[in-house]
Amino acid sequence: MSATAELSVGSIPIQVTQSEVFSQIQGDLLLSSSLWANIALAGLSILLFVYMGRRVTSPRARLIWGATLMIPLVSVSSYTGLVSGLTVGLIEMPAGHALAGEEVLSQWGRYLTWALSTPMILLALGMLADVDFGSLFTVIAADIGMCVTGLAAALVTSSYLLRWVFYGISCAFFLVVLYALLTEWSAAATAAGTGEIFDTLRVLTVVLWLGYPVVWAVGVEGLALVQSVGLTSWAYSALDIFAKYVFSFLLLRWVADNERAVAGAGSTAGAAPADD
Repeated sequence: MSATAELSVGSIPIQVTQSEVFSQIQGDLLLSSSLWANIALAGLSILLFVYMGRRVTSPRARLIWGATLMIPLVSVSSYTGLVSGLTVGLIEMPAGHALAGEEVLSQWGRYLTWALSTPMILLALGMLADVDFGSLFTVIAADIGMCVTGLAAALVTSSYLLRWVFYGISCAFFLVVLYALLTEWSAAATAAGTGEIFDTLRVLTVVLWLGYPVVWAVGVEGLALVQSVGLTSWAYSALDIFAKYVFSFLLLRWVADNERAVAGAGSTAGAAPADD
């Protein structure tokens, strides 16, 4: 058989699998609605955030606005990938899993979404708090590590134990992010004069982000205490709605109303003390 023939034969199952997954998603009202709802809300958020940022002019405020606008832009793209079946697949659970030997619908594209959108959330928060570049880089790198190892935990089919090992590594990265938000960044925001709004957004972020590993643990990817893919998908989607769109709205509204305070934080927090 020629290489061309092998390629042709080998490509057929990929297309069939994607089509089958697409049909499965559309045939599950609970699952499909969890994806379409986010596409609609992300689209509305993009329009709203563009409108809200029309009069933001200072460089620091515009950077926060740009990072925040990227959140629904990434979401609308990634959720379209999910609903089309492009970033969804069927994986067979390993021995030891509650659904061992069964094929489970894996929405692995969600991890790509989080790997691109959550750094934008942290960038916006870091700029709001006027943290130093080293801390910002470290926290965003840990966040990306958290998402990538979370993806590994979701896709490993060779060993049930290794799924939980990757889950543990992902949680360790998450602890780095939590530590920064609860300590260093909070203190920096207070010094920069943005402590009140930062504390509100910090609580919202920490509480909601803690929900993701919980959903993973009890859902079909972990212990499978909840075996409905639709319910698991809605749990993730609900968290996304509040952690992304509600978070972004609150942040942009404050930045638009307090642009002078945002610009002032960047110009004074890092200034050297005057000579006596």
